[in-house]
Amino acid sequence: MAVSYKKLWKILIDKDMKKQDLQKATGVSWGVITKLSKGETVSMEVLIKLCKCLDCSIDDMLDILPDETDSGKATEQS
Repeated sequence: MAVSYKKLWKILIDKDMKKQDLQKATGVSWGVITKLSKGETVSMEVLIKLCKCLDCSIDDMLDILPDETDSGKATEQS
């Protein structure tokens, strides 16, 4: 499963925050911020901390993208 955090970065821009500000405000490790930057998955606990800090919901921050294998499965079943 691929994840896009483009919405999260837009929220930070809108709130005039940097990744470092987000890290300090939420208390998550810099490794977590790096994972987010790389589009890697993080725990639900981290997502909840981000939502509380930014006053938003999970779907405001991220999109779940279909894997290439998922799109292949969908066409096989059709």
